[in-house]
Parts: sequence; structure tokens; C-alpha cells
Amino acid sequence: MRAARENPFPMNDSPVSASPGGLGRWWIYQRERFPVVAHGPLIAAFSGCAVSYSMMLRGATGAPDWRACLVAFSVSLIFFFHLRVADEFKDAEEDARFRPYRPVPRGLVTLRELGAIAGVGALAQLALTAWWNMPLLGWLAVAWAYFCLMSREFWIGEWLRAHPMIYLLSHLFIMPLVDFYAAACDWEHATGTMPSGLWWFVAASYFNGMVLEVGRKLRSPSDEETGVQTYTAQWGRSRAVALWFFALLAAGGCGVMAAARLGAGSAFAVVAGAVLLACLAAGVRFLRHAPAGRGRTLETLSGIWTLSLYAGLGILPRIL
Repeated sequence: MRAARENPFPMNDSPVSASPGGLGRWWIYQRERFPVVAHGPLIAAFSGCAVSYSMMLRGATGAPDWRACLVAFSVSLIFFFHLRVADEFKDAEEDARFRPYRPVPRGLVTLRELGAIAGVGALAQLALTAWWNMPLLGWLAVAWAYFCLMSREFWIGEWLRAHPMIYLLSHLFIMPLVDFYAAACDWEHATGTMPSGLWWFVAASYFNGMVLEVGRKLRSPSDEETGVQTYTAQWGRSRAVALWFFALLAAGGCGVMAAARLGAGSAFAVVAGAVLLACLAAGVRFLRHAPAGRGRTLETLSGIWTLSLYAGLGILPRIL
């Protein structure tokens, strides 16, 4: 059972036909396994909202510092790429057996090359953080440490795989840690003191990660693949969708509390509530009838929910 260490941002598993030569193969790799065009807006909303929310929470006015946004976005993007690379190593044996169409087993790129690029990415994270604010290095180290523990499955991988819910809940902590780093790009540089109320935002990020992680692994029966671990295959449609519903409600509830810290709780509840109703309706339809491709609808709605939640916390209070 491999459940939750995978990148919580949805990935495209469909191979792209093209010549695997030169830099072109890396373009193919990102299209198949880490599509920047798809993930960029999500990660920009994720990191930009963290900076903006922290700024408003400490009572600052004006636009967020573009340098804080740049560092938060770049470091977050690299973190999620690191999660993808960690999955490539973790799933290498299963991919070779069940998913030979993926880039690594079919020889488009190698694990050694991916590891080298991930190392360069870590150096970039270090350089950007040190350039912007030296105390931020401590928060970067915390996120790195947890990522390393995840990569080793806390040295209790067999036990975790026997307890998939604990696996899921424990591995999702990387989301709020990255979000906390992004928020610290504002407050650590500006005052050195974390503003009161930030934990509601961090909690919303945790459950939002669950929405994305579960949402991307909800499949119609005809879309299930041998060797591909999905929550619908492991737990059945009812339990898997119930977990998705719980994550949506928990993320929304924490989001309301976070928005209330800025006097925008009611407005946020209206905006998020509309998206939540659409998600719940789609989930009910999926439970009643799951034709081919219906799971992708829930995956797409998970992304829309993510954008809505972060926009509601980072932009809506400014408009009000």
C-alpha cells in the first residue's frame, strides 16, 4: 500500500510521443510528470496567498513585496518537484513492472539524472533563502528534515503501509510545512515574529493537501490500472469519497476561521461555500454512477477548490 507521500498536486500520467533526445526529453518529462503550466498557477496561489495572508495578519498595508513572493514561489515549486523525484525513486520497481510507459522505466530519463537535478534544486532553495532572509534558513531546514524523514518512511515503512490512514495523515504534514515557510518569507523578514492566528491558515493548508491528494486518486472502476494504488481501489468508492468530503469540509472550516482573523469570515464562507457545493454534488454523482473519466472531474474540482481557497484568503480580504 503506497498512499500519501506522492506530490499532492495532480500529475499527468499520459505519455507524450516525441524524440527523447537532448533537452527535448526534459520537456517531455515535465509534461508527463510535473507539468509546470498546470502546477504553476496552483503553486503561485499557494505561495502568494501565504505571503499576502501573513502580511495582512500583521496589519501591513500595500502590495506584498515581490521578492518575498518570488522566493516563496520558487522554493515551493522546487519542493513539489522534490516530491515528484522522491516518488520516482520509491516507485521505480512498481513502475518498471506495471507502468513501463512512464519516463524512467522507458529510458527517457534516469534516476541518477533526476537526483542530480533535485540536488541543484536544493542548492537553489538554499541560495534564494539566504539571499532574502538568513533566519529563514531555519524554517527551510525544518521542511528539509521532514522531507528526508518522509523519503525514508520514518524507518517504519512496513508498519505505515499496513496502516494507510496514518500513512496519509503523517505524510501530508509536508504541505503545511512548505506553506509555513512561504508565510515566513513575509513575517520573518518584516518583523521576525510570527503573527497571531497564522495556525488556522496552516491547518487549512494541511486539509487542502488532503483534498488534492485524495481527489487525484479517485477513479471510476473502468479507469483503475493494475499496480496503480488509488483510494477507490483500496477502500472502495464510498469510503474514498467520504474522506474527500471530510477533507473539503475541514479545509473550508479552517479557511473560515483564518478569514475571520481578517474580518472576512462571512464573505469567505459564501465564496468557498459555492465551490464546496459544486464539489459535493460532483461527489454524489460519482457515488451514484461512475462512468469512465468521472474521477478526473473530481481531480479537476480539487484544483479549482484549491485556487478558490487560497484566493479567498489571500485576495478576498484585500478587496473587502
